[in-house]
Amino acid sequence: MQYVITGSLGHIGKPLATRLSKEGHAVTVISSNAARKQEIEAIGATAAIGSVEDTRFLTETFRGADAIFTMAPPDYSGSDWKAWIAGIGRNYVAAITSAGVKQVVNLSSIGAHMIENCGPVSGLSQVELAMDAMAGVNVRHLRAGYFYTNFLNAIGQIKNQGIITGNYMADLKMVLVHPTDIADIAAKALEDESYLGRGFSYIASDEKTPAEIVAMIGKATGRLDLKWVERTDKEEFDDLLAIGLPEETARNYTEMGAAMRSAEMNADYFRSRPVMAGWRSFESFMPDFVAAYKAY
Repeated sequence: MQYVITGSLGHIGKPLATRLSKEGHAVTVISSNAARKQEIEAIGATAAIGSVEDTRFLTETFRGADAIFTMAPPDYSGSDWKAWIAGIGRNYVAAITSAGVKQVVNLSSIGAHMIENCGPVSGLSQVELAMDAMAGVNVRHLRAGYFYTNFLNAIGQIKNQGIITGNYMADLKMVLVHPTDIADIAAKALEDESYLGRGFSYIASDEKTPAEIVAMIGKATGRLDLKWVERTDKEEFDDLLAIGLPEETARNYTEMGAAMRSAEMNADYFRSRPVMAGWRSFESFMPDFVAAYKAY
């Protein structure tokens, strides 16, 4: 089979492309970074260097593919992040339609039922709506939980201040996912359109509160004094600006945290409470976290 993977060799793209290549499929990986070409080819895939903002490039890359994996890459340079994400979705729709692709697995997020007030996830909601409007295309959205790897961004704060922070409470039940679990599900959905069918699926590996997460990270790193500190929205926004995030990005992340705090972001997930992927618990991620912590 011929597959196209967007998102370069990130936390999902690399294990997904590696798995499909090892299974003997022809895999093309889209990356905006020409320096990744050699690494992409080393796993047996073909590199397509270009931008997801270029519809013509996407169309030519998608042409002949049996199925594609789509995602909106991070972009912190614009003045309207949600609109940018929605625009990438429209680019994908145009290219999928022009190239005649019939099967799409799209990375979305828990909270994508929120068309507004959920930060970048509300942009992903617009992508879902645009893709679902395509006729004759089997689209499956993977509404993933909060990535384990996001906690790697807190290593500096842990080492320097002995805290992890967020604008939500310590006893909030968070829905978490290992990116490789997403890759495993995506591979199965790409290879068999009947595996998940059309619509969306929640992808979760574990459920933990910030208090539980802090205790596990503290034990694993030897920082037994590690604490969770709940911020107000203003404090969270100001903290994100202080570490160098653009104002638009900080505003969207703060809004997403508020959606978590209100329980609305995870509400639809908990209404249906799917069986979790569960192969990789948060505890099983601790060796990777500790390795990154020591290397920091």
